Amino acid sequence: MPITNRQVAGHAFLRQMYADAYFPDHVVDKGRAILMRLCERIEAEPPADLAALYALTRAATDEFNLLEAEFEAAGSEIETVAREVIAEDFWCVASAYGFADADVEELIATREW
Repeated sequence: MPITNRQVAGHAFLRQMYADAYFPDHVVDKGRAILMRLCERIEAEPPADLAALYALTRAATDEFNLLEAEFEAAGSEIETVAREVIAEDFWCVASAYGFADADVEELIATREW
């Protein structure tokens, strides 16, 4: 399903991670795919409120939790820079879909990184 939200469609997810050789592109690609699927879910069934949005973002955060092992296997990890980049992109998604008042920590509350 193509993303229809122009702000999201034009956003370069995880850009800073792609720019840093410490993060293997093939694993970052999987993180980008998680964020794109989140956008698709939001567009397919728009959340009625912040609680519904948080349920979607936490499910996506759980996917990132599983991705940590792949980063480690590739000699990398979700460390400080990556955590900030990922959190910022979660907030970007929330904001683009009308939830600018979302709390970043709540968006990624289930994170293990």
